[in-house]
Amino acid sequence: MSEAKFQLGRFLFYDKKLSGDGTFACANCHLQNLAFTDGKKVSVGATGQNTPRNAPSIVNSAYHATYTWARPDLTSLELQLDIANQAAGPLFGANPVEMGINSANTAAVLQRFQADANYQRLFLDAFPGEANPINFVNIIKAIATFERGVLSGGSKFDLYQRGQVTLTASEERGRILFSSEQAECFHCHGSFNFNDQVNYQGIRFIEKLFHNTGLYNIGDTSAGLFPAPNRGVFEQTGVAKDMGAFRAPSLLNIEVTGPYMHDGTIATLEGVLDFYASGGRYIPPADPVLGICCAGDGRNNPFKDPLIPAINLGVQDKADIVAFLKTLTDTTLLTNPRYANPFVP
Repeated sequence: MSEAKFQLGRFLFYDKKLSGDGTFACANCHLQNLAFTDGKKVSVGATGQNTPRNAPSIVNSAYHATYTWARPDLTSLELQLDIANQAAGPLFGANPVEMGINSANTAAVLQRFQADANYQRLFLDAFPGEANPINFVNIIKAIATFERGVLSGGSKFDLYQRGQVTLTASEERGRILFSSEQAECFHCHGSFNFNDQVNYQGIRFIEKLFHNTGLYNIGDTSAGLFPAPNRGVFEQTGVAKDMGAFRAPSLLNIEVTGPYMHDGTIATLEGVLDFYASGGRYIPPADPVLGICCAGDGRNNPFKDPLIPAINLGVQDKADIVAFLKTLTDTTLLTNPRYANPFVP
């Protein structure tokens, strides 16, 4: 980590030159005003191809134990971006295409930066002493440094924890419910990062937890099917119990990161609470959006995590939890010039 490497990573993150056809940037799927998500059900890559999943926020990703939605093997930001992980990496991934860099255009993409005097200086500052610092290894290191440095700590809840503000009555009721056995939220979102996979200096044991929340159960069979190619950790392992298992995302800035779930199929926070209160999702065959391919009762998915029971939440309970979740929005992050597009005056 260095300031020079962070600033180089910021330029690269926002630069469309870092794509196969020079028209797409990392920031296309990670917008600062949306806490570095994109507001879409699933992201769209440089060639217009839909990815199967919702763009996760990069905020506080420094503290994640794994990256993307369902890859236990991606344990660092560098690994997530690494050319060795082409099948899933955003830079080099071919199925789906995200940034659209491949063996046919890597030299041309590098040449765009090698010919740019500003980037020549930025790379030399970030990687002093290297004879030829403009390469993909260093590009990956710089982008990872920028992402690792995007931190959220100025929400109303952060201020409340520091004794600088008080919560409203509804927010306080929501906070208590969130951490109670009645609502059960804390099981998967009880860490300082509001998830259950955390990594930090001095931690003794890193847990890599993934959960089937009962979002699908196609055909109501013993296989507990989720729609391919979006079947969670099962896509990597082929192990039945991993069907539909995804990483619990951080809830920081959750107010602005919808739509929700790994495939963006729940539009609102209220809808998410209805889903969890029901202990999963029933999709009837007549559902106009999901029923044709996805009908089934996720509440009965055989691999559903036991931490996802049906819970008793009234209308006011849900409203209070939503009020609390909105206190996790860090409005300073959404406009902080340190994380902003350096190409916009």
